[in-house]
Amino acid sequence: MTRTPEPRGSSPAGGGAGRWWNRGRRRWRQVAGSESGREQIYPPHDSLPQEELEDQQPQALSGPSGAFTASAQSGANEAVTASSTASAMASGSPPQLPPFRPSHLLSRLQRSAALRLLLAGTATLVGLVGHWPALALVAGGLLLALALAQLLPELWRLVSTRLDEEPTARLLAVLGLVLGLVALPWALGWWDPYLELYRQRDWEAIGALGEGVIGAIGQILVALVALAIAWRQVLLDQRLTGQQNRITQAQTIDSFIQGISDLISDQEGMLEDWPLERMLAEGRLAAVFGSIDKDGRARILRFLSHARLLTPLRRDNRLGRAILDGNGNYEEDRLTGVPVIQLHLILKGVDLSSTDLRGVDFNCADLSGANLSHSDLSGALLAGCNLAGANLEHSRLEGARLFFGRSQTASPRAADGRRDLITGRGAGAVVENANFTGVQGLDAASHYYLAAWSGPRSRATLPGGAKGVASQLEPRPARRQPAAGA
Repeated sequence: MTRTPEPRGSSPAGGGAGRWWNRGRRRWRQVAGSESGREQIYPPHDSLPQEELEDQQPQALSGPSGAFTASAQSGANEAVTASSTASAMASGSPPQLPPFRPSHLLSRLQRSAALRLLLAGTATLVGLVGHWPALALVAGGLLLALALAQLLPELWRLVSTRLDEEPTARLLAVLGLVLGLVALPWALGWWDPYLELYRQRDWEAIGALGEGVIGAIGQILVALVALAIAWRQVLLDQRLTGQQNRITQAQTIDSFIQGISDLISDQEGMLEDWPLERMLAEGRLAAVFGSIDKDGRARILRFLSHARLLTPLRRDNRLGRAILDGNGNYEEDRLTGVPVIQLHLILKGVDLSSTDLRGVDFNCADLSGANLSHSDLSGALLAGCNLAGANLEHSRLEGARLFFGRSQTASPRAADGRRDLITGRGAGAVVENANFTGVQGLDAASHYYLAAWSGPRSRATLPGGAKGVASQLEPRPARRQPAAGA
């Protein structure tokens, strides 16, 4: 006679523990089945090491999307509690119970600040109404301490927030100026003749002094207060205007992005950029760049770059359509490809300081004279760009590409447009007379390229100097020919 196998987690000797485990296991199946659409069976906790147990519990709680609902979470918590209790009962150790929370008056007083304030206030009123000075003194002091303990943290948080604002600093500066003008003459003894009049009680001289000097000072203080109020109103108007400008700029950028997306994509969402559409997209970009600030320009550049609208794409030889690479992307062609949008001279002399330009593909843009100081250019593609006279002071160039090929054979972009991406000849960035003071994240190859092709003024700004790297822009001294017969 064969014996029917018992369910995992059940025990003939411990029927209670088995029921605990089966109830928790059924709960697990309900939670996991609601997420994945099928029943999942998990082994009991006693049969797994601790490491596997810790790795398995989050997988049971998370669904295909990595999240779970509030009801599933509560059910999973109950199942974990039931299974841990069953394991504890089977091993003979007492189960882990939640801590006991007393409900008497003392515990409620420790948890509730409002109840403490109410009792202290009641005791204070009783002392005042019943004419008990001792009770009123003790209860009033306790009430004052409880109120300060409740209000001081919030008050300090509010004051510290206000202290960081610029108008508060200006107001304190005005008060400090007035206090300094009063304190310095008093310390130097200039107020002694006037104070002597008060000591001698010469009321006629005091009246004349009050009408003349003190009255003028009072009028000046009133004027200063009115000026401070007017200045505060100007600052509020400027803040409201700035917020309105930011809202308008955000709407302009969103409208530009939506317009570009509708212009170059067909009904199926495929790229459809005919020559007229590319010209209209470049015209919209040139127009919107003049109406937004530097942060808005950086946002647009990040959108265009990550949408691969600045990347040169390989085209067919008939319709000029972009060619897919077989992996769900459009194929790049850095030599003969045509991007959807060409930057041309849009970025020449533009202010992009202190902006986020990470990973932007500038695609041989003209950045001559541009202000890129304190900007983040990590991972940006600057090869072939014109950076002559640009300010890159304290910018971040970690992972930025300034050239193709090897740094020893790469050279800046040539006037005839010939480029060799293997050796890097004619495919590097033009970096002459650029300011590289304090740039961060510059690797050895990029440092060599900048030292070789940036010129004497820019070489002096490179971190670490350019010692040992010959400048390719300076004429080399002619070699001395050996004398005849030597």
